[in-house]
Amino acid sequence: MKAILYEGYGPPARVLQLRDVERPVPGEGQVLLKVHAASVNISNYFGITGFSRLFGGGIRRPKDPRVGSDVAGEVESVGANVTRFRQGDEVFGACPGALAEYAVARETRVALKPANTSFEEAAAVPVAGLTALQCLRDKGRLQAGQEVAVNGASGGVGTFAVQIAKALGAEVTGVCSTRNLDQALSIGADHVVDYTKEDFTRNGQRYDLICDIAGNRSVSDYKRALKAGGTCLIVGVAKNPLRGLVKLTVLGRLGSMRGNKKVRFMGIAKINQAYLGFMAELLKAGKVKPVIEKRYGLSEAGQALQYIGGKHTRGKVVISIA
Repeated sequence: MKAILYEGYGPPARVLQLRDVERPVPGEGQVLLKVHAASVNISNYFGITGFSRLFGGGIRRPKDPRVGSDVAGEVESVGANVTRFRQGDEVFGACPGALAEYAVARETRVALKPANTSFEEAAAVPVAGLTALQCLRDKGRLQAGQEVAVNGASGGVGTFAVQIAKALGAEVTGVCSTRNLDQALSIGADHVVDYTKEDFTRNGQRYDLICDIAGNRSVSDYKRALKAGGTCLIVGVAKNPLRGLVKLTVLGRLGSMRGNKKVRFMGIAKINQAYLGFMAELLKAGKVKPVIEKRYGLSEAGQALQYIGGKHTRGKVVISIA
């Protein structure tokens, strides 16, 4: 079978290679997927370019040469003690090495794909969709009628956050650039702020919750834009991820010690069947529709991840495989 691998760190367009490898075999509690589509995230880009080496991914070369996690496909076979799925089931979720013709996933990390959702749309959901869901519902405890701002409303996580916040009954303000204002409104934002012309932390508006994907403001800026008792959750960092993570984690906690406004780092989203099932219900009901900006073939994975690295995507970038 064909699979995308990398054996050294560097620009994706240079280090990613399409190779012939043996088809994996599902172990206990695992399913073998015939992959129809996968999607890529900024975390994949950082891993390939070397950021993962700081977290045990391998100092000189990657420990795991496989690429990708978000996946949608068809169950080809199942391992021992798998009870939820059978051959032919159409599923979506996450697994190592999603950028391949076949991949093995744990049974607990995939869910049935809604019939009204294409494989490409389903593949766009796992990391970005669950990050937005957990930021808003679990960590942010968003309630119907509250006001939420999504800073970075045009990207992968942001387009899901706008739609999920609306599904939860919130009043949503999308913060994005001029070219993305119409897109934010089309997916459900009640209001939009063009950050090239206006600073959403200084325009007098106050929010119960800020879901910030850009991570490009100071702690004091975030607190200024919050209502009393409000929370800002930092999902991503626009520039240097390590420096931003340290800065916002430390300063956010220190700044939150005074007053009742909290600034916190979101952390890594959990991917499991319960969360995927919740997203499947939103997809089935038409309350969430994945926004796909670009589609690439498997052999073009390097180009896709190079594009992701530019950090100006509009929705998700998907790899069509089958």
